[in-house]
Amino acid sequence: MPDWPVEEIRDAGAADLESANAVIEAAVGTWNLPERVKRLAMPSYRYSVDDLDHLSLRVLLNGEAVVGISAWEPADPRDSPRGVRSAMLLHGLYVSPAHHRQGLATRLLDDGIRRAEEARYEGILVRAQAEAEGFFVRRGFNRLPVQDPVRDYAARYWRALA
Repeated sequence: MPDWPVEEIRDAGAADLESANAVIEAAVGTWNLPERVKRLAMPSYRYSVDDLDHLSLRVLLNGEAVVGISAWEPADPRDSPRGVRSAMLLHGLYVSPAHHRQGLATRLLDDGIRRAEEARYEGILVRAQAEAEGFFVRRGFNRLPVQDPVRDYAARYWRALA
């Protein structure tokens, strides 16, 4: 557990986007990818005011500072396991590198799972980066097989909800 109190996880607003995007940029900077790939991909990872219309963005705060962010949206049923009618897709999960390995990603994930359960979704779908696959397996997610190599993300994970 962190040695400082995490005051809250709450919905993000337009005023949080600059700080949230700074966390995302710092987190992506730690990924084991060529620098050129990270630089070219970065615009697709940043969130804008328009994203607030269709994503549920949640920020984790240390005092007033944003130190983590999760982004959620309803999953396309074609991406879920057969027979699943409603799933929540974890669009993104990022923690400031200075706060890695302190349980904050788990807190954000648990917050999203709780909210998905309350909304009666059948499960959570994740498209994971290579370095994050073990994180999701340790939290009860199972790797989904690739059914359609053209459409399916290679590292998709599923966790059914009660």
